[in-house]
Parts: sequence; structure tokens; C-alpha cells
Amino acid sequence: MSSTLSNNETAHRDRGPRPSLSIPKRRVVRTLTGVELMAVGGYAPDNLVTNEQLASLGFDDDWILKRTGIQSRHRASPDQATSDICIAASRRCLARAGVPASELDLIIVGTMTPDQPTPSTACVVQEKLGSNAAAFDMNAACAGFVYALSTGMQFIKTGTYERVLVVGADLMGRAANPADRKTFPLFGDGGGAVLLGPGGEDQGFLSFTLGADGRGGELLCQPAGGSREPLTPAGIDAGRQYLQMDGRAVFKWAVRLIGETARDVIRHAELDPEDLDWVVFHQANQRILDAAVDDLGIDPQCVLSNVQRYGNTSAGSIPLVLHEADQRGQIKRGDRILLSGFGAGLAWGAAVLQW
Repeated sequence: MSSTLSNNETAHRDRGPRPSLSIPKRRVVRTLTGVELMAVGGYAPDNLVTNEQLASLGFDDDWILKRTGIQSRHRASPDQATSDICIAASRRCLARAGVPASELDLIIVGTMTPDQPTPSTACVVQEKLGSNAAAFDMNAACAGFVYALSTGMQFIKTGTYERVLVVGADLMGRAANPADRKTFPLFGDGGGAVLLGPGGEDQGFLSFTLGADGRGGELLCQPAGGSREPLTPAGIDAGRQYLQMDGRAVFKWAVRLIGETARDVIRHAELDPEDLDWVVFHQANQRILDAAVDDLGIDPQCVLSNVQRYGNTSAGSIPLVLHEADQRGQIKRGDRILLSGFGAGLAWGAAVLQW
């Protein structure tokens, strides 16, 4: 088949009929307490790209704002990689905690845009921070931070480690196709880090759940660049190295998913929605967030959001929101925060975190 196929034609050829997605009825919810979030730090590149700037390149700035709520996004400079975002966020986090990198036992980086296939981005971060901690990456796309956070918390809970640095960061501007008028404006670059340590039994996840449904994998994917389809000149010409998304199907799935999993973790924590102090959703699209808030009956004043200024930074979105809220002094000891990450895989993670 010709390598000049459009992105949409190629994606349709790959996935065949759309899968009929439903949220699995069996969802395991657990408690994971005794872990403290000691500090949080965030970072986004200096380069700010507004809708008006994209309009000068032929994008529809009115469509972007009305359909996504995004007004601007940060983009990395050519000499920046995901590890640079991680390092900047981690340094801010460690400085806020007053903990040197030499005391870290483990570094986990949640990302879908690693510097390179190997070594892991976490190993690059470890070396640049001056740490000798164990280090590895996790890829659960936009759910990556919640996956990585729950993993790091378990190392603390079991007593294996005392200082775990969890980072969520992505350079989504590199993953999106600049020629795709509907997808490229959605994404930005950035990330955040949290430092975990032993805490009181009232700290950590009052409830959490992780899940995945591989049937929907082709709804949001990068077809080429892995062992299944190594990059070739023909694949690059066809744009198969870029993210491909069935936006309508993902939107409907995300709204249902957020509602059902949020209710699961709120109920397991023996709370009502009005008992939550803050809500932090993955910053995918303002319309998704608004629909989820309406569905759950949550007070919009409790929802922390920065999608307007950063766009979708994948695994970086939740820690970036937490960083900004912490900088403003909004989050206090004992606050109960609903977290919800969701994205490619299809994968998701939801939790009620007690700060």
C-alpha cells in the first residue's frame, strides 16, 4: 500500500471496526496509607505557544478554544528532552523538601516520551541529580503518574525504601503531528515530581484503583517506532511515528470512565463527593473535565485545573496541577484530593489521596 496514505486513512486501515468499549464491571479498589507526600515540584519549558500563534500557521484558534478550552501550551526547545523536564521538576521538589538527591532510594519516571528507548529516562535523571538510587520508567501514557505514584507508595508502605521520587513528564509536542489540525493544538510539554516518605496511617491513598482495557489500544496510539513496526522512510512519510487518536470515541469513553472510577474510590474511602477538598483530573480537554464534574455532582470550585495554559501534558498534567496548587498554598495537611488519570492503553488510575 502506498506510503502516501493520510493519517486518518492509515489509522482506519490499522484498527478495522471500532471496538465496543464498556467500563469493566469488576474493578479492584484498595487502600494504601502510611505514606506522606513530602513535597511537590513542577516545570514547563519557557517557550509559550498561544492559539493566536498557531492561527498564523493555519490552525483555527476559535475551534481550539471552543472544543478544548486550551488557550496556550508550553513547548520544549530543540535541545530539551523529557529528562530535562524531569530534572528541573525534581530539583524544585527536593529543594522544597530540603532533601538531597543522595538520600533518594528510588526514582520512578512515568512517561510515554522517553529520551530514547534505552537507557531509561529515570537513569538519566538519576545521574544528573547526583543520586545512586534505583531507577526505572513506567509507561501508562496519561495515567502514568497515578500508576507511578501508586507503585512508589508501595515501596514505602512495605518498608523497602524511605525516600522515593516519583516523576510524571512528557514532551507531547514531539509526539503530535504538526500537520494534524485537530490533534496538534491539544498537547504541550511539562511535568512534575513528588517526594514520598513514611507517613501517618491517615496519609496516602484512602482508596485507589488501576485498570486497563487493551481492546481500545488502537483508539489512541503511535503505530511506528517500536519492535512491531520499526521506523522506516515510508512510515515517516506517512506520519506513523505520530500520535493517532479517534477523538470522539476517546471522549465518550473518558467521561464514562471518570465517573464510574471516581465513584468507586469515593465510596471505598467512605466519603461523599462534598467531602472532597480538591479534585485533580488529567488535563486532557476542558469539555471532558466539565462533563465529569456535572456527572459526579462535584462543586466546580473544588476542581483544580490548568489545561487552559498548558494543554495536555500526558503524565505531566496531574503533578503540574498539584505543584501550582501547592505554590499557591491551597493544599494543606489532611486535605482529601480526588485524582483521576486516563489515556492510551486504554489505561486509567483513580484515587482519593489524603495529603
